[in-house]
Amino acid sequence: MADCSLMMVWMTMNTLLQTILLLVASNVFMTFAWYAHLKHLDAKPWYIAAGISWGIAFLEYMLQVPANRIGFTVLSLPQLKILQEVITLTVFVPFAVFYMHQPLKLDFLWAGLCLVGAVYFMFRGALS
Repeated sequence: MADCSLMMVWMTMNTLLQTILLLVASNVFMTFAWYAHLKHLDAKPWYIAAGISWGIAFLEYMLQVPANRIGFTVLSLPQLKILQEVITLTVFVPFAVFYMHQPLKLDFLWAGLCLVGAVYFMFRGALS
């Protein structure tokens, strides 16, 4: 019986890892699609930036849709959404600081702490 429980935990962890890795990769594409044009295409018309961003966003969706479908097998919809938000901030902060040369602010920490609270409330039933 213990072997069966251990196998279920392993399968759940594997599913969560797949979901997280796919969501991280999709968020990298999403962040570039949404914001990189501000740095590289600022002199181009908006529709050029939009077309390029849509092309990048296509790659994001090719990762995000399977991530959500896989994740939904072990997470509730609200848990999946909060996980997505945590990953979004985790990807966005280094992008903003290192790629877009924005100053690192304490506001990133406060936003992260708010997300820690959101994670707690969304997952607290699963922890007991």
